Amino acid sequence: MLEFKGQVALVTGAAQGIGETIADRIESLGGLTVRADFREWEESLTELNQLRYGVRLDVTDSGQVKKTVKQVVSEFGKIDILVNNAGITRDGLLVRMKDEDWRMVLSTNLDGVFYMSREVVPGMMKKRYGRVVNISSVVGQMGNPGQANYVSSKAGVIGLTKSMAREVASRGITVNAVAPGYIATRMTEELNEKAKEQLENMIPLGRIGTSEDIANGVCFLASREAGYITGQVLGINGGMYM
Repeated sequence: MLEFKGQVALVTGAAQGIGETIADRIESLGGLTVRADFREWEESLTELNQLRYGVRLDVTDSGQVKKTVKQVVSEFGKIDILVNNAGITRDGLLVRMKDEDWRMVLSTNLDGVFYMSREVVPGMMKKRYGRVVNISSVVGQMGNPGQANYVSSKAGVIGLTKSMAREVASRGITVNAVAPGYIATRMTEELNEKAKEQLENMIPLGRIGTSEDIANGVCFLASREAGYITGQVLGINGGMYM
């Protein structure tokens, strides 16, 4: 059975959705989570319950990332697990896409992973242990019309994952990516029944995924049991991309 007792996990984009579920799952397995998100928390790095802390963080600001990681390590002594989940979309056709929409998505989804990893990994290297799990997307593997910025950012996450994995493997650190498929969110909940049926017909397993499906995969890759797995992309997509 997976267990994170005594471990500290930093999860970005953790105020809602997949990030929140990942943090909940790690806590249920005994880990302490620091939930980072650009949204305001009621309290910052203050105990919300025994295993949960919240911090406001904009992952596109490298200075803020550096300060926050330093603060977390000062407060808790270490970071064993980093889950880079923060991400946004600004959809639109390539020929109509604004510079701002391109840059904002790349900055959040790819630069944010780089900034977070650059600050957290040195501490892992010193203690010769760590788990980094980056959230990519199935569209980063197969492409998707109207999402050139998002697809590029998520494909970039895969490349960064593989490069980082090779750099830090000798220090006992694994770096992997999870590529979710279509997951039940507020957006998919608003689709009409016909649209949902069409979506489900694209998926061999015949259903839209849940945030719990993603959290289970992330927790496995973040566990000690996954110590011989690195540089991999775990597709959690119901078989829509094989």
